[in-house]
Amino acid sequence: MTTTSPIPARQPGEPWEPWEPALSVRQVLGLERVQAGQPEVVAGAHRLDRPVRWVHVAEAADVGVMLSGGEMVLTTGVLLAGDEDRQSEYVRSLDRAEAAAVVLGLGRAFPAPPDVMRRAAERCGLPMVVLHRPFPFAELTEEVQSRLLRRKFAAVSLSEAVRTELTGLITAGAPVQRLLDEVARHAGCPVVVTNLAHRVLGTAGERAAVDDVLRDWERIARQAGAASADGWIRAELSCRGERWGRLVLCGFRGERAAGRLLADRAAEGLVLHRMLAGDGTHGQGSGGPGGPGGSWDSWDSWEEQSARSLLTDLVTGAVPARQLLPRARAAGLPVNRRVFVPLVVREREPARAARVLRRLGLPGIAAQLADDHVAVLLSLAPDQDARALTAHFATRLRAEPDNSRAVVAAADARADWADVPAGLREAQHVADAVADSATALDLPPVVRLRDIHLRGLVRLLRDDPHVQSFAERELDGLLRGPDQDLLPVLRTYLATGRNKSRTAQLHHVSRPALYRRLEAIQGRLGVDLDDFEQAASVHIALLAHDAQQG
Repeated sequence: MTTTSPIPARQPGEPWEPWEPALSVRQVLGLERVQAGQPEVVAGAHRLDRPVRWVHVAEAADVGVMLSGGEMVLTTGVLLAGDEDRQSEYVRSLDRAEAAAVVLGLGRAFPAPPDVMRRAAERCGLPMVVLHRPFPFAELTEEVQSRLLRRKFAAVSLSEAVRTELTGLITAGAPVQRLLDEVARHAGCPVVVTNLAHRVLGTAGERAAVDDVLRDWERIARQAGAASADGWIRAELSCRGERWGRLVLCGFRGERAAGRLLADRAAEGLVLHRMLAGDGTHGQGSGGPGGPGGSWDSWDSWEEQSARSLLTDLVTGAVPARQLLPRARAAGLPVNRRVFVPLVVREREPARAARVLRRLGLPGIAAQLADDHVAVLLSLAPDQDARALTAHFATRLRAEPDNSRAVVAAADARADWADVPAGLREAQHVADAVADSATALDLPPVVRLRDIHLRGLVRLLRDDPHVQSFAERELDGLLRGPDQDLLPVLRTYLATGRNKSRTAQLHHVSRPALYRRLEAIQGRLGVDLDDFEQAASVHIALLAHDAQQG
């Protein structure tokens, strides 16, 4: 007599994947009811972690043809006694069917473990267990089947709960990071999304645990999903028949079936999010694919989000630079024996910086940090000319359509990764200092700290109360006056070195008209702009005022 299994048979040659809830052979043998039968492992002891997804009570000698993989077969061997060839073939057939284990109840047929079966099982690596005390097989099947069913229902319940939560987040317009955070909360382990080249696109989970996973990502990423015992569970991400990435649960400690369902539901949610974002009907949440007014396939993609997160942490110093090395490496940035060039670009279309990097073949990352701030971090080999390549990048970037006024600010190259945050902050400071004067000053293609002179110093001191009071006092006559168009004229006049012809040209007025405006300015401020010291004092006050407004 043989019980039938509700598990559908696999296609010929298809590897068995333990998607269904399973107990290991070791766990089954540890059950209280099984212990009552005094089990002894006589072969295949090194394979006790094999998953058991069903139990068969079988006395038929040809039971192997009825199996589909993962079953624990219980038998008394009554039809095998006295025929060693049949005993050996019985074990081999179970191995061919990928049975999880065979359990032989000792009794009339076999009062002791049969050597032929034991040797055959050892050769095949099939766990073979004998029960020394009479044991009702029905109790074992009932115990194991009920446990398997409970696990399956628990996994399905988790799957539906995750699907409901992710669907709610998607319909509410939540960013994709919010979806990942929810998956990580359910999984209780780091979640990593990669492209097909194993480059990290997004992460979620406890920061320290994520950093541990990313520390050796290049090596372990290719093993993700290859082993089933270590909790690495992978789900493919595909849309319209094309694979584009993977989602990996890194070190999932729950039941593997639950983890598989969780990964599958998460993958479905991410694909749905992508499809909606690509249609322009979704993804408007801040930080999500598409960003404001964008789509999944636009610049504000997961690659940009990964770069933005890394560069933001570097600029703010929220995370020590050394701790960010694994994330930088996992994001595809070369970090070993490299020279880093921190840049900040002032422009409104951040996608251009990344496009220029790709066209020039320059290794680096770029991301928008603010409305018109794009941080760029180049990673160059020590023998490359950092200044020349930086200037080449800036020239090509400013050659883009409608981008000739972009400001490219740079710090000196850093040979030590720990110095990168200070370099990015310096580049940001330089970009801010020249932002208001880019049209009035003759700037080099790449602006550095030495190029901003007094403007940079004033910007550093803009929050000082004494500087603020000085600016208000010096400019009071203009700031409170009704003719606010005089302030831009003063700004241009001082920025051009008090060049009246150039100022008139930039403001599209005649020389006499400019003279009248300059006279009005001097009258309001009570100064003589032909006096160098008074003009310098007004210039410093105006620089401070602009820095405070910026």
